[in-house]
Amino acid sequence: VQLQASGGGLVQPGGSLRLGCVVSGSILGINHMGWWRRVEDEQRELVAVIQSGGSVEYADAAKGRFTISRDNAQNSVYLQMDRLEPEDTAIYYCTAGVSTPHVGAGFFVDYWGPGTLVTVSS
Repeated sequence: VQLQASGGGLVQPGGSLRLGCVVSGSILGINHMGWWRRVEDEQRELVAVIQSGGSVEYADAAKGRFTISRDNAQNSVYLQMDRLEPEDTAIYYCTAGVSTPHVGAGFFVDYWGPGTLVTVSS
């Protein structure tokens, strides 16, 4: 199983970016999909998560500015980030709980993408 994220880059404060992540490999199913971020020298923190049924949770810092969505047919998750602030500068990681033939249907293992850098600066 591989996760490949895209969409990071440099944006000015107040701007927007859209991150995308595709899960590929031998997949029986995916339950949660989400985005985490890590600021330099700090702990990784949850940004947003979306379940297979569509329920979502956001970190307080993301509420009202970020929107997570997923395309189950494409095994993809997206993060629309608006009104970005310098404090949002971080490496963003996508994650997914994936069921594979190796672990069996109904059992899910968390997989992580390699991260994509988002820099908010003027």
